[in-house]
Amino acid sequence: MQCAHPAPSTASAADDRLRPAYYFRPEGLGPYISRLLGGCSSVFDIKAAMAADLDLGDEDLRAGQGVVEDGAQLQGNVIVQAGARIEAGAQVVGPVLVCAGAVVAAGALVRDHSVVGPGCRIGFGAEVTRSLLAGHVFMKHPCFIGDSVIGRRVNIGSFCSTTALRCDRGPVAEPALEEITVSLGGQRIPTGQTKFGAVIGDEVTLPAGTVLSPGTLIGPGTVVYPRDHIGGFLPAGSRVR
Repeated sequence: MQCAHPAPSTASAADDRLRPAYYFRPEGLGPYISRLLGGCSSVFDIKAAMAADLDLGDEDLRAGQGVVEDGAQLQGNVIVQAGARIEAGAQVVGPVLVCAGAVVAAGALVRDHSVVGPGCRIGFGAEVTRSLLAGHVFMKHPCFIGDSVIGRRVNIGSFCSTTALRCDRGPVAEPALEEITVSLGGQRIPTGQTKFGAVIGDEVTLPAGTVLSPGTLIGPGTVVYPRDHIGGFLPAGSRVR
């Protein structure tokens, strides 16, 4: 498959901390996600590249046919790969790709332009929209992930959420008008997007009730102790109290 990837963002070549390789290991995530991560020079490019691929609906994404139980609600183009399962009572609004080994459980909601990677578990009350869950992500309780890129073996605790819109400059507009920027090295770096939640690297656990500010970047292996709000850039291996 030839991915319809956009031109790299202007910040992509400037700092290794903006490259997908800083946050994610692509091995073992299946051919599509590995190729997606390897083909983007900046983490800011991943969402747009994924959305373009899903809109194309390429047959190469259809690795067999998984299980869709009676009572599951599917709308639009929903690709369920072999070994994946969407349970009765789940709702999926495409375009969405559910990869091999993933389970979208009863009461879960997965919305447009999302990829649920291999081995992920999306439980009752969990909502995903416009996001990549790279692989073996656990969201088994009520929580929300939107406009974000989540690495492998990330655990999202109950009532965690990403926020993708600024709310500090008067009433929130929909559709969003103001570009989200991220803080890195004392500089504000544009994302090129008006909705951007978080990038969470491999093997991070978010304790219950954690809320992430727009444009949060969390390096792999970071340990987050229970707290209510996180923002900015957290280097790989950080310990945040």
